[in-house]
Amino acid sequence: MAHYLLSFSFSAAAAKSLVDKPQDRRAAAAKAIKAIGGKLKDYYFALGADDAIVVVELPDNVAAAACGMLTGSSGAFSHVRSTPLLTMAEAVRAMRTAKRATKAYRPPGR
Repeated sequence: MAHYLLSFSFSAAAAKSLVDKPQDRRAAAAKAIKAIGGKLKDYYFALGADDAIVVVELPDNVAAAACGMLTGSSGAFSHVRSTPLLTMAEAVRAMRTAKRATKAYRPPGR
């Protein structure tokens, strides 16, 4: 399965709900991700541009898009962003593929 980093910020109403009734959202996230065919790996609250960061395993980009659509359409988030991740083994394969292609590429101006 492919790995994805999902980052999001809560809507004002969702943030108020969490303050009024503090709760661990991992079980709800895991259930939704499982319904899409994936698995929740990690769930973190964050400081900065995003309120939370979630690492998931999903079957493919279609499942990742479905995950974004599901959460985005709920109204609980002001933004949802999906970032595909590569395992180190996948990154090494990408490096080897790039190395094989170096003779085929000519940088601008050369």
